[in-house]
Amino acid sequence: MKLHTLDDLLLDQLRDLFSAENQILKALPKMAKTASAPELQRAFNDHLEQTKEHVRRLEQIFDELGKNPKGKRCKAMEGLLEEGKETMAEDAEPAVLDAAMIAAAQRVEHYEIASYGCARTFARLLRMEEAARLLQETLDEESETDEKLTHIAETMINIEAMQAAGAT
Repeated sequence: MKLHTLDDLLLDQLRDLFSAENQILKALPKMAKTASAPELQRAFNDHLEQTKEHVRRLEQIFDELGKNPKGKRCKAMEGLLEEGKETMAEDAEPAVLDAAMIAAAQRVEHYEIASYGCARTFARLLRMEEAARLLQETLDEESETDEKLTHIAETMINIEAMQAAGAT
C-alpha cells in the first residue's frame, strides 16, 4: 500500500491495529492461565473482554470507511508477543514470573496507546468524528489497563517478587 495521503496513512494504521488486537486476543488467555496471582489473572481476562470490544470498534470504523480491515500483519505486536511468550516459558518463581508478565503486557499497552493516539489524531484531522470518538474510547481503555497493571505491580506483585528473591 502506498501512503500518498493522510487517508492512506490512517487506513494503514487501522489495519495495523486490527492485526495487533487480533494477535492480542490469542495471547491473553495464555497469559491469564500462566499468571499465578488471581488479580493478574482477572486483569488479563478483563482485558480479553475489552479487546473483543476494541476489535468490534475497529470493524465499525472499517465498515464506515467501506474498507477491508485485513491486509497487514503487525510485526511490532508479533515481536512484543513473542517476547512475552519467551518470558512465560522461563523457569521462574511465580511472583517473579507475574512481574515479568506485567512488564511484557505494559510494553504491549504502550504500543497500543501510541498507535491509537496517532490514529485518533489522523481521524480528527480528516474530520472523521465518529472514528475519532471510537479510537479515543479504546485509547482511554488501553490507558486504564496500563494504570491497572501498574497498580497491581506496585501494590502487590513486585513486592512479592522481591520477597521471593530474598531481596530486602
